[in-house]
Amino acid sequence: MTIANMHCGGCAKGVRASLSEVAPGVTVEISLERRETSLDVPDAAPVLAKLRRDGWQAVPVADQEMTEPS
Repeated sequence: MTIANMHCGGCAKGVRASLSEVAPGVTVEISLERRETSLDVPDAAPVLAKLRRDGWQAVPVADQEMTEPS
């Protein structure tokens, strides 16, 4: 998923903290350059909800790709 307001290592640490609360033990990959995070969970809805509650502007990558002009 893309997290528009994740800019630095401190942000990445905050995102990881949020994710560890909702998906403990799951491996999380973060790219600050692309402002993306990826993790393997059966249902992304609770993950997105948690990130948004914590103030992160999280959008599933598939949703973002559908809204970009061709």
